[in-house]
Amino acid sequence: MTAMRLAYDVVDVFTDRPFAGNQLAVVHGADDLSTEQCLAITREFGYSETTFPSPGVAAGREYATRIFTPEREIPFAGHPTLGTAWVLRSRGELTSDDCTQVCGAGRIGVRFSAGPDGLVELSATPRDLAGPVDASLVAELLGELGLSADDLAGEAWVAGCGLSFVHVPVRDEAVRSAVPSAGSFEEYGERLAATGPVEDLIDAVNLYATTGAAPHVEVHSRVFVPGAGVPEDAATGSAAAGLGMALVAAGVLPEGGSYRIRQGVEMGRPSMLNGRVNVSAGRASACHVAGQVQPIAAGEIAVP
Repeated sequence: MTAMRLAYDVVDVFTDRPFAGNQLAVVHGADDLSTEQCLAITREFGYSETTFPSPGVAAGREYATRIFTPEREIPFAGHPTLGTAWVLRSRGELTSDDCTQVCGAGRIGVRFSAGPDGLVELSATPRDLAGPVDASLVAELLGELGLSADDLAGEAWVAGCGLSFVHVPVRDEAVRSAVPSAGSFEEYGERLAATGPVEDLIDAVNLYATTGAAPHVEVHSRVFVPGAGVPEDAATGSAAAGLGMALVAAGVLPEGGSYRIRQGVEMGRPSMLNGRVNVSAGRASACHVAGQVQPIAAGEIAVP
């Protein structure tokens, strides 16, 4: 019996050139696949995420997708959101400049820019915010990454718009010298949850350093997600969205503003993420993350 084959596209997200940024596979026509089959395909590609969008696009502007890491299905992620939308647009399935992705985290707005850079931007609603995280717990997390409490450069917060990360500000030299953890951060979950109400906590740390001052800062970031099978991520839009919330809470962007994130440099996959955060009543009210997408490959994959 001949195995069923599905079309796929591979793109690099959050980069202005191929073979940089974060890799994404988008597998089409996968509505009938089981979770186990989606996981097997995701592991075959070996990227941090693979998406499986439904074939139906409502009115050229709304689509549903499932998002997988090599270990599990997740409710939301940034570069899969932008990359999937870009691929569907390139195939003529999305025809509106303003679109909506329906995923586990709910409805995520996606907008295509008409500018020369061809940016794709997601807009997400803040969901989790808790902190500041206890200093002794932060010191333990830093120890997992080969750092110490002396590297800390401000308050750490748990924040996210569908996936919640521990956002830890450190000196720029510490961002460069950190080493991916050999194990999961899962053991810290219960203690982190005690910081405040958190629903979407993922086993992940966003280590970052900032320069500049409000209303715009530059950010050097590295993101570690060992519990999801991603020791280090090259570009993390979901973390970038939550970082906007953390920057507001920590007083770096108290009235909102913009931030540009440089990530993936230490992995040899330099990435650039453009973030901006809106503030209402002293809290982040909307988070936006934009970047470019580059086509890499297309083909068919056998269904396991």
